[in-house]
Amino acid sequence: MQALFDAGAFRAHELAEADLPALQAFFDANPAYFVTVNGAPPRPDEARHEFDDRPPKEMPFGRVHVIGFVDDTGSLVAMASLLSDLLAPRVWHIGLFIVATSLHGSGAAASIYRDLEAWGKASGAAWIRLGAVAGNTQAERFWQKVGYVELRRRTGITLGVRTHTIRVFAKALGDAGLDEYLRLVARDRPESTSS
Repeated sequence: MQALFDAGAFRAHELAEADLPALQAFFDANPAYFVTVNGAPPRPDEARHEFDDRPPKEMPFGRVHVIGFVDDTGSLVAMASLLSDLLAPRVWHIGLFIVATSLHGSGAAASIYRDLEAWGKASGAAWIRLGAVAGNTQAERFWQKVGYVELRRRTGITLGVRTHTIRVFAKALGDAGLDEYLRLVARDRPESTSS
């Protein structure tokens, strides 16, 4: 694993092919997200899917980052997948952010996220966007608590065996605010009908 940055008591590493078994074991040990969002536990090849997932061709991006957060024993305690320069330069996207269930309520998620955001900003992000499933109250509250603002909702999105409404959130990381972001990313404007 390539070390990237410290995240509170944890260390962030860029995950590679060799880390797929550890990522799969992490998903299997922490199935709550998958059950809530997809309606089923993680697939046996969930880590491979996460590692290989790419946006559609009409959504240009820079680089995929799959990041694992490890404790002092080297065990995965959280993971995040991000895309740089999605749809426009300096727009980053969080595809997935999961913290071990055993750490829920400890403040670890907010601490890990703060350091992830700082790393993204230092790496060129001016904005970060993401989608949260409406009704996944824990996730919705978390993203709002760390400063994200809902821009629009997308309906009829199928994930696993469930169909959801997705709340599209974004956060400006510097002087360029969300008005500038929406000029660059028209699909996230409140009046947009793109999926």
